[in-house]
Amino acid sequence: MEKIAANDFGLHSRVNLVRHYDHIGIIIDRKSRIIMKDGHRIVNQAKKINTIQESNICLYTSAPVCSKTKEFLKKNDIAIASI
Repeated sequence: MEKIAANDFGLHSRVNLVRHYDHIGIIIDRKSRIIMKDGHRIVNQAKKINTIQESNICLYTSAPVCSKTKEFLKKNDIAIASI
Protein backbone atom coordinates (compact mmCIF):
# COMPACT_ATOMS: atom_id res chain seq x y z
CA MET A 1 0.00 0.00 0.00
CA GLU A 2 1.21 3.44 -0.93
CA LYS A 3 0.17 6.49 1.10
CA ILE A 4 -1.33 9.32 -0.97
CA ALA A 5 -2.06 12.96 -0.13
CA ALA A 6 -5.65 13.76 0.81
CA ASN A 7 -5.18 17.35 -0.35
CA ASP A 8 -4.99 16.12 -3.96
CA PHE A 9 -8.63 15.05 -3.68
CA GLY A 10 -9.88 18.15 -1.86
CA LEU A 11 -10.04 16.41 1.52
CA HIS A 12 -8.72 17.52 4.91
CA SER A 13 -5.04 16.75 5.37
CA ARG A 14 -5.77 14.56 8.43
CA VAL A 15 -7.63 12.00 6.30
CA ASN A 16 -5.41 8.94 5.79
CA LEU A 17 -5.57 7.60 2.24
CA VAL A 18 -3.70 4.70 0.68
CA ARG A 19 -3.61 3.36 -2.85
CA HIS A 20 -3.79 -0.41 -3.17
CA TYR A 21 -3.73 -2.27 -6.50
CA ASP A 22 -7.17 -1.42 -7.85
CA HIS A 23 -8.72 0.75 -5.14
CA ILE A 24 -8.18 3.67 -2.80
CA GLY A 25 -8.48 3.02 0.92
CA ILE A 26 -9.62 5.35 3.69
CA ILE A 27 -7.93 4.41 6.97
CA ILE A 28 -9.67 4.99 10.30
CA ASP A 29 -7.54 3.75 13.19
CA ARG A 30 -9.36 4.21 16.48
CA LYS A 31 -11.04 2.16 19.20
CA SER A 32 -14.52 3.70 19.29
CA ARG A 33 -17.33 2.33 17.14
CA ILE A 34 -17.96 3.73 13.66
CA ILE A 35 -21.54 5.02 13.64
CA MET A 36 -23.89 6.41 10.98
CA LYS A 37 -22.53 9.95 11.32
CA ASP A 38 -19.10 8.60 10.40
CA GLY A 39 -20.70 6.63 7.55
CA HIS A 40 -22.12 9.80 5.99
CA ARG A 41 -18.72 11.49 6.28
CA ILE A 42 -17.01 8.49 4.63
CA VAL A 43 -19.50 8.49 1.74
CA ASN A 44 -18.92 12.22 1.19
CA GLN A 45 -15.16 11.62 1.14
CA ALA A 46 -15.62 8.77 -1.35
CA LYS A 47 -17.68 11.02 -3.63
CA LYS A 48 -14.95 13.67 -3.58
CA ILE A 49 -12.34 11.04 -4.44
CA ASN A 50 -14.44 9.70 -7.31
CA THR A 51 -14.93 13.17 -8.82
CA ILE A 52 -11.14 13.47 -9.20
CA GLN A 53 -10.31 9.83 -10.01
CA GLU A 54 -12.83 7.07 -10.65
CA SER A 55 -11.81 4.24 -8.34
CA ASN A 56 -13.20 1.63 -5.96
CA ILE A 57 -13.20 2.76 -2.32
CA CYS A 58 -12.42 0.58 0.69
CA LEU A 59 -12.62 1.48 4.37
CA TYR A 60 -9.76 0.07 6.44
CA THR A 61 -10.55 0.19 10.15
CA SER A 62 -9.64 -1.44 13.43
CA ALA A 63 -12.86 -0.23 15.09
CA PRO A 64 -16.15 -2.11 15.20
CA VAL A 65 -18.70 -0.87 12.65
CA CYS A 66 -22.40 -0.45 13.47
CA SER A 67 -24.60 -2.89 11.52
CA LYS A 68 -26.75 -0.12 10.01
CA THR A 69 -23.59 1.70 8.95
CA LYS A 70 -22.27 -1.49 7.32
CA GLU A 71 -25.42 -1.73 5.22
CA PHE A 72 -25.27 1.98 4.37
CA LEU A 73 -21.66 1.73 3.20
CA LYS A 74 -22.42 -1.43 1.22
CA LYS A 75 -25.28 0.34 -0.58
CA ASN A 76 -22.83 3.10 -1.52
CA ASP A 77 -20.28 0.59 -2.89
CA ILE A 78 -17.71 1.03 -0.12
CA ALA A 79 -16.04 -2.17 1.04
CA ILE A 80 -14.96 -2.64 4.67
CA ALA A 81 -11.74 -4.40 5.68
CA SER A 82 -9.94 -4.73 8.98
CA ILE A 83 -6.43 -3.42 9.54
